[in-house]
Amino acid sequence: MDVLRERHRTIRTAGAELAVFEYGLDPSPGAPTMVLLHGYPDDHRVFHPVLRELAATHHLVAFDTRNAGRSRTLDGAGFSLVELVDDAFAVLAAIDAPGGVRLVGHDWGSIQGWAVIQDERADGLILDYTSISGPDLRHFARWLRSRFTRPGSVPQGVGQVLRSWYVGAFQLPVLPEIFWKPIMTRRYEFAARRDVGSDPIRGLALYRANMFTAAGPPRRRRITIPVHVIVPLKDPFLSPHLVDGLEDWVEDLTVTSVPGGHWWVASRPRAFAELLDPALRNQDDGA
Repeated sequence: MDVLRERHRTIRTAGAELAVFEYGLDPSPGAPTMVLLHGYPDDHRVFHPVLRELAATHHLVAFDTRNAGRSRTLDGAGFSLVELVDDAFAVLAAIDAPGGVRLVGHDWGSIQGWAVIQDERADGLILDYTSISGPDLRHFARWLRSRFTRPGSVPQGVGQVLRSWYVGAFQLPVLPEIFWKPIMTRRYEFAARRDVGSDPIRGLALYRANMFTAAGPPRRRRITIPVHVIVPLKDPFLSPHLVDGLEDWVEDLTVTSVPGGHWWVASRPRAFAELLDPALRNQDDGA
């Protein structure tokens, strides 16, 4: 029996055709709806392991963002965070979620998720948010500046700059594309155990459209829904200290550290699922 019960459709937005996948239970008032946003250079398949853990009790939705997988951009479309957020709301509007939506984001999906929950369109729709390995961009910038104005925190700032070396490298013309194909694609496919095709090259547009630009991310506003930030302590790209200061503008904040790396969401699906749905932990205890 296929517990995932994958259903696929395409949703057209202003600038993209998005491949949307639904799993598990059909939408109903008794089936919690969870929407999962993937990162770079992944597509929706990065969540397959955890989806299998949740499919028996949830209505699950994942989609390939406009830079990845089976989705595609239309002529002249961009990759700004504003456009990505509009894509997310187009998907949210198209799915059936009678009781509201629980939102989950990893990596760039987490960056998008932070922007989604600060958008007025999320009011009354998003019930809670789980973020893994992807900060709010305004919080990241403010946090990094603060590290260099406090002598005791300078090592944290320097450490994060070193972790983020690739963000600057991805701004270079041509070289990242050349570097990805023979070297990084093979390493990533070995770690992810799947063919990534052209996704790493297509996804470079995320960094070029949103980092070091004058437009900047959408304005920040205070968050009142519950937010759970999961911090993989062995993530080579993000400092665990990035959660510092979130409590200043996130009213209902939970932070959980886990002993894993950046792709902990795929390597430890049961542990991930139990954080998303603590009832699963109770099932294990009773087994």
